[in-house]
Amino acid sequence: MGWSCNTPLLALSLCACAPAHDWRQVALSGLGITTLFPCRPSSASRNVQVGGRRVAMSLYACTVDGSTFALSSAQIDDARAVGPALVELSASAARNIGADIDAGEPVQVPGMTPHAEARRFLLTGKHPDGSVLVEHVTVFARGTRVYQAVVAGPRPDAEVVQTFFSNVRLDL
Repeated sequence: MGWSCNTPLLALSLCACAPAHDWRQVALSGLGITTLFPCRPSSASRNVQVGGRRVAMSLYACTVDGSTFALSSAQIDDARAVGPALVELSASAARNIGADIDAGEPVQVPGMTPHAEARRFLLTGKHPDGSVLVEHVTVFARGTRVYQAVVAGPRPDAEVVQTFFSNVRLDL
């Protein structure tokens, strides 16, 4: 599949390390979303396959204390393709680290469009070097724009993960 919005290695390569969390509110230009990042995110954009469609995926990510924090988004051209796109974002996150995926749990992000495929997952897999990688992944949508938020690392701190996910808000 090539580069994916949830590829931890790409996010790691985009991000400068910081010695401690420096939470900052970031409005992601053109994506209709605001969140807190614990470090200054870098951005990238690339065309990728999502839900059987080629789309422009935007990624904002940074790394601090061994964990990568990322938020990615893509505009889907057909409302009927949103569900399959959310499923693909979840499946590719698991596939990228060699993890099994379960049903996840329903997620509610302020401002999102309710969707059965909006879910949160806890994935455990491996880096290419064989070391353990834990990913907290949330996928959701607003209209025909799909989003994926990820915290990935060897042992992401539960409080830090909660802070990141609980501050994701879609602009109203």
